[in-house]
Amino acid sequence: MIAKVLAPASRRERMTRRPHLDTIAVDTETTSAAGDVTLPIHLSSTYELAGLDTDLSLEDINPGDGEFLYSRLSNPTRHGLEQELAALEGGERAYAFSSGTAAVATAVLSLVEPGDHVVAFDDLYAGTRRMFETLFRDQLGVDVEFVDATDADAVAAAMTPATELVWVETPTNPRIKLCDIDAIAAVAADYDATVGVDNTFASPYFQQPLSLGADLVVHSTTKYLNGHSDAVGGALITDDPEVAERVEFRQQIALGNMLAPFDSYLISRGIKTLGVRMTRHENNAMALAQYLDDHEHVETVHYPGLESHPQHDLAREQMQGFGGVLSFELAGDMADAKQFLEALETVTLAVSLGGVESLAELPAAMTHEPLSPAARDELGISDTLIRLSVGIEDVEDLRADLERGFAALES
Repeated sequence: MIAKVLAPASRRERMTRRPHLDTIAVDTETTSAAGDVTLPIHLSSTYELAGLDTDLSLEDINPGDGEFLYSRLSNPTRHGLEQELAALEGGERAYAFSSGTAAVATAVLSLVEPGDHVVAFDDLYAGTRRMFETLFRDQLGVDVEFVDATDADAVAAAMTPATELVWVETPTNPRIKLCDIDAIAAVAADYDATVGVDNTFASPYFQQPLSLGADLVVHSTTKYLNGHSDAVGGALITDDPEVAERVEFRQQIALGNMLAPFDSYLISRGIKTLGVRMTRHENNAMALAQYLDDHEHVETVHYPGLESHPQHDLAREQMQGFGGVLSFELAGDMADAKQFLEALETVTLAVSLGGVESLAELPAAMTHEPLSPAARDELGISDTLIRLSVGIEDVEDLRADLERGFAALES
């Protein structure tokens, strides 16, 4: 069991003890004697040893000192990226994975055993929820309980002496709901339970869960950290040594699900522009959210930057920005949503998010289609709910494209 201790500091104090993320994102540790200003790509699978040391163990190999043995264990390019990720999230150790799904699966496999109890947000990404239900609950015998984690009291009511892990996403996909990380961490501390937070939607630029009491953070680095829709990856960052030890064993020894050097390079390259991208994503998203909020064809807009969002105050307190993803519900039915989406030209119809280009999708027919209609209704995912990942294009062009979609509904 991993003990949980919260520092005796206020939420705002913990959040402000941060260096400037714009500088961290650019200040790459290259691990190169040549003095590269960008992270070089190391493709070697194995590394020459200076000599044969019969007393050498894996624990003696320290990538931080430039020591490498085999790329499954550590690779200079991946190690450089992991140092960046740890710095961005304010953690001690980071691990780069082949996907965000791999990062989530490894985190949970590292922390729970059959018979353990897990409290999970009922509004998880559909793939993550299926993983918790099918793999961990049905196959591995983990007692997974889904609750409305927007209410910390609901999390508290679900906790038991057997609870080992609390798992949340904030903001969520696609309804953009928020969890009070600070309050949930306090609840988990009473049970010595570990708190994991999927921080993909906010990115470290707008939210740092470790500073709010979480034990580990995961990302789909495919999204905002990479930012260019050209590399699939995941990350796990922690400031807990025991969590780090467990994750390291499962990733490097048991599962081998690490990120490849070229993808590590691409994500490191993307991180350099994280600050300027996130600022533009947020500015554009806020402008479009306000535009949609007043549109006659739109019933509801979900974006934490709007005062109408039920957790707007929490967003202002917990986050340093409101992010680049919003969702909205059209008046009409799925056929209307299909007509709207297929009329768009600047915004691309595609799954995923967080790239420089704007993407739109219909969760009920795409990312959340595997869920039953009843499950989607329970989560508030209607047939006309459209998720928009707002890119960095000119906002007037984006607004004009949405008008093109609305015009198609009137034709």
